[in-house]
Amino acid sequence: MAILLDRKTYRERIMRALYQAAEGNRLLGVEGAKLCNDLGIPEQDMAAACMYLAGEGWVVVDWARGNTPAMVTLTHQGIRRMEADEEGRGGAADVGFSAK
Repeated sequence: MAILLDRKTYRERIMRALYQAAEGNRLLGVEGAKLCNDLGIPEQDMAAACMYLAGEGWVVVDWARGNTPAMVTLTHQGIRRMEADEEGRGGAADVGFSAK
């Protein structure tokens, strides 16, 4: 399992990838395997990050067998969070995740 800094980085990268893929349309999700491959996140850490993000209400996860995210989609709250972070940082979305 990843250390705290890695976990926070994984969550940020997942949110950015989902936000870019959605382009404001929260109905667009990304396959968990594609996120895992594209971002280079180990499967166990991907599952943990998705569970955290879902718990915060920022994403919805459709789970496959073996606790693997099959599809990950931003919620309205997740899009608003990314937009607020993007506006607050002058256009560069940098999600400030708390350590949990």
